[in-house]
Amino acid sequence: MIEMDENLEYSKLQIEFTPSIAEILFDLDITILISTYQAGRVIALGSQDGAKLTQIPFVYKKPMGIAIQDEKLAIATLDEVHFLSSKGDIHKSKKSNEQNFDRFYVHRSTYNTNRLDIHDIEFGKGSLWGINTAFSCLCKFDINYSFVPKWKPNYITELVPEDRCHLNGLAMVDDVPKYVTALSQTNVKEGWREDIMGSGVLMEVPSGDVLLENLAMPHSPRMIEDELYVLESGAGRLLKVNPDTKTAELIYDFNRFIRGMAYKDGLLFIGASKIRETSKTFNGLAVKENSKHAGVIVFDLRSRTLLGSIDYLTTVDEIFDVQLLEGCHKPALINHKDDRIKEVITTPFGVFWLNKKTKEEAE
Repeated sequence: MIEMDENLEYSKLQIEFTPSIAEILFDLDITILISTYQAGRVIALGSQDGAKLTQIPFVYKKPMGIAIQDEKLAIATLDEVHFLSSKGDIHKSKKSNEQNFDRFYVHRSTYNTNRLDIHDIEFGKGSLWGINTAFSCLCKFDINYSFVPKWKPNYITELVPEDRCHLNGLAMVDDVPKYVTALSQTNVKEGWREDIMGSGVLMEVPSGDVLLENLAMPHSPRMIEDELYVLESGAGRLLKVNPDTKTAELIYDFNRFIRGMAYKDGLLFIGASKIRETSKTFNGLAVKENSKHAGVIVFDLRSRTLLGSIDYLTTVDEIFDVQLLEGCHKPALINHKDDRIKEVITTPFGVFWLNKKTKEEAE
């Protein structure tokens, strides 16, 4: 079974979507993977027939950044990073696949970070990079420590858990960090809250040079076909950046709070979040009135046209990351809360399931 709890059933994840999106996902042979820290779920959205959407939620505590590399999957949560792998072709085994999943990601390890407020994460060469928002730095993860700092903005004078500039977004080039976003250049505890509509920056790594400034809550810098894009979340805009001239071109104004972005064959899949009426931090954003639903926007980058959206009507209000699983339509995550991780053994030469008697003898 898929890990669920009585407080969040499938029926409560009500969505509306543009019909063509199911066909797009089917034709591209992809599944959208989103993280919603507010609802405590990672959700897979796909289509097995090009006509209907399937959505499968998995329980995680405040999930944020998602990283995918080959068969590896990592998810940053409240105080841990979870590592999963799809190696082993478990879906070909009839056991525990009554729902016809076409890929299984099996939980392999949990790395204890404590509360670092990890945002974007990306796999590099043999390691995972993370945006450590609490300590205002880029970091790696080592078994000896909660994190190992590798870079910080030039204006940050010391590494302390004060979220001084709300470092949040990461773009990699050649498997190493190249661009990051932050909500300000402040060097005091939560200084970024003073001017969320005009103090955001895009920076180059490792120089720390500021490429763009005076942005409204920038997030999700992404390298797409050797070109740099970034979301100006507070203004609802997609920007294309020229790092050499330190200029940006407005590609599209979505007029929604956007955060999280993935690319496939000319199409962008962009996360959108709802701005709550009671939110003190986001109350002054220009896009507040049009940010009534959370979901995923599908945008044609070639023609610069909006193709449609998936919108949550209930339960899901905020989305942080959007990633794509390629080559599957209905994946499942056997996560740390799923009893099946104690039953399945994957090897380079086959998949084995422990039967009940074997488990009892082992215990």
